[in-house]
Amino acid sequence: MTKRSKRYTAAAERIDRSQTYAPTEAISILKELPGAKFDESVDVVVRLGIDPRKSDQLVRGAVSLPKGLGKDVTVVVFAEGDKADAATAAGADVVGSGDLADKIAGGWMDFDVVIASPDMMRHVGKLGRVLGPQGKMPSPKSGTVTPDVAKAVTEFKAGKVEFRTDPGGNVHAPLGKCSFPVADLEANLSAFLEHLGGMRPAAVKGEFLRRISISTTMGPGANIHYEG
Repeated sequence: MTKRSKRYTAAAERIDRSQTYAPTEAISILKELPGAKFDESVDVVVRLGIDPRKSDQLVRGAVSLPKGLGKDVTVVVFAEGDKADAATAAGADVVGSGDLADKIAGGWMDFDVVIASPDMMRHVGKLGRVLGPQGKMPSPKSGTVTPDVAKAVTEFKAGKVEFRTDPGGNVHAPLGKCSFPVADLEANLSAFLEHLGGMRPAAVKGEFLRRISISTTMGPGANIHYEG
C-alpha cells in the first residue's frame, strides 16, 4: 500500500469520492486544497465505455483548449525545404529530417510534441518503438502528420493537446495550471469533453463517457458529472 503524505491525506479528506460534483464546484475545491511548492497542473481522466482490446473502439485525437495550458510546449518538426522554414518561423523548437530521427533514436526525448510532414514518415516510421510508448508518435488522427506543419506548430504551441486511450480504456489530458481562474479551467474542460464526446466510435453501445475525474498533479481526484 502506497504511503501518502500528510498534505495528500488532508486534501483527500476534503473530497467525497462517493459523489460527483458539478465542474465549477470540483475545480473550486481543487484550487483550495493544500498545494505543492509549484504551480501544479490540473488534469482530467475519462473512463470510456469501450473495449480497449478492439481496434475499432480506440480513440485518438487532439483538441485546442481555448485558454491554453499555461506552459511552454516543446515542439519538434520533421520537414525539409520551405516547410522546414515555415515550421521554424511558426516557433518550432527543433526542425530536421534524417538527422533529427538519428538524434531521437539515440535517446534524445526532451520534447512534448512531434509533428511531421507526410513525406517525412520514411524517417519517423523508424521511431515507432521509441515514440510509441511515450505517446509521441505522430498521427493524422491527432493532426501531427500534416502538410501544413506551420499551422500545427502554432496550434500546439497555443494549447492544443493530444489524447489517446490507454490499455484500460481511459483518456488523460491536461487542462491548465492550478493558478488559472476557475472559469478558464472550466472552459478548457468543457472544450475537451465536448470534443471527446463527439468521437464516439460507431461500435460502442451504451454510455460513452462513463466516469470523469479531475485532479491536480500531486492531489486526489474529484469525480464530476457532465451533461454533454
